[in-house]
Amino acid sequence: MSAAPHLTAPAEAYQPVPLLQDKVIVLSGVGPGLGHSLSIEAARMGADLVLVSRTEKKLEKMAAEVREHGHQVLVAPADITDEEQRQSVVERTLAEFGRVDCLINNAFAIPPMHPISQIELEHLRTANETNVFAPLRLSTLFADALEQSRGSIIMLNSCVSYSSQPEYSGYKLSKGALQHLASSLATELGPRGIRVNSVAPSYVYEDINKAYFDWLASQAGVTHEEIYRQKAAPTDLQRLAGPEEVARATLFLASDLATAVTGQMLTVDCGEFHR
Repeated sequence: MSAAPHLTAPAEAYQPVPLLQDKVIVLSGVGPGLGHSLSIEAARMGADLVLVSRTEKKLEKMAAEVREHGHQVLVAPADITDEEQRQSVVERTLAEFGRVDCLINNAFAIPPMHPISQIELEHLRTANETNVFAPLRLSTLFADALEQSRGSIIMLNSCVSYSSQPEYSGYKLSKGALQHLASSLATELGPRGIRVNSVAPSYVYEDINKAYFDWLASQAGVTHEEIYRQKAAPTDLQRLAGPEEVARATLFLASDLATAVTGQMLTVDCGEFHR
């Protein structure tokens, strides 16, 4: 793999501050890339974490990294498309910590990358179970606890919402629905003191997209760096965001700096889309 070092995020002297000190954050979708960065950056900002994913071994590995930052972690293996397992996550969280300050819905599934009229409905249903219905149910189940803490919900969306490329249409369908879900929940839960926001990254320069760029380069007979340049060209900063940058922007919405921010979708894309 050929990296693009002069196009990635500039060297920085970022030092975390305790924006999330003593807060409990529930994160669904703990995997490589953004899920990993959300976990680590939240811990660096002072949060205790509930990590939710299907694979316990993966969760335990992530939990060990979080504990290195001196914070408590509850490992909650669960299939978030299953109602009983979703309820179990809520029960275990409250039994362990007694409170919840933020639910981050980061888990996602990508349907086949075909024009939408060519995707089998069952594949679209399967993706929406993870991308739309699971966030709805988790948000609903955690609402009472979030009301007590005057907490928030964050939906991880995508700049795919602004694209009309046929191969992204199935994913766009579920992310568009998720955006409308977040807006509706912001209005419904606002009187209870619960904020609901979304974050929409464009291409995040992490392992999954790096491998995708490698594949695109092999298909086009060009270098990884050239693919990177193509993807970064539409952005104002002429680069792609790293997972840590997206995580920090996301966690701002969980902090007390954002207590009057709700119903919004924060685009984290190095200036690719102006909306």
